[in-house]
Amino acid sequence: MLVIVVGGGKVGSYLAGLLQAEGHSVRVVEQQFDHIARLRAELPSAAVVEGSGSDPDVLERAGVRQAQVVAAMTGDDETNLVVTNLARVEFGVPRVIARVNNPRNAWLYTPEMGVDVAVNQADLIAHLILEEMSLGDMMTLLKLRRGEFALVEERVHPSAAAAHRLVAELDLPAECVLTAVLRQGRLLIPRGNTRLEPGDEVLALVYAPQAQRLAALLGPPAAA
Repeated sequence: MLVIVVGGGKVGSYLAGLLQAEGHSVRVVEQQFDHIARLRAELPSAAVVEGSGSDPDVLERAGVRQAQVVAAMTGDDETNLVVTNLARVEFGVPRVIARVNNPRNAWLYTPEMGVDVAVNQADLIAHLILEEMSLGDMMTLLKLRRGEFALVEERVHPSAAAAHRLVAELDLPAECVLTAVLRQGRLLIPRGNTRLEPGDEVLALVYAPQAQRLAALLGPPAAA
């Protein structure tokens, strides 16, 4: 799969490295000289395309007509939106992803501008921090569907409502599935007759607004 990354700064170059490690063909489009020099030291020379990603001719040189994905990762929202519009409208790229730099501009990243997925870093980080503050010991491992769902992990507290109880007996949130239980180095697949013990590490997929209910079930009782 050919992926074109527009923007070879820290985010774009790191993404390119991850994609290459997974066996994808990558082209990084960058116009700043210092970034180009670093990219050529890190990536194969053919993977670095010099020029502006908002220039259709540069995108052509990068192979946009054969690309399955274009990721607009520059530090400028206006440039990213020009890239996404060109990728979708001019070249018909199947999948277009863009980085949101200023959260106030997030509303501009729409399908009409060619954007399939908008990655709003500031918003994601802020919500993760708020979540960690509110969920106590529960750890968020992965966000899905733009944060709508989360894969979380929590250790069963000795005084938790879930301690010593069968999974079938738990009053789990409606949109929550226990996916695994780690117990003394062993992986258990939770069934209705699985009894949760203090110290068990429980992994669950949960609708994000219901994570607090799950945390209350697995964690220590709330202080009176």
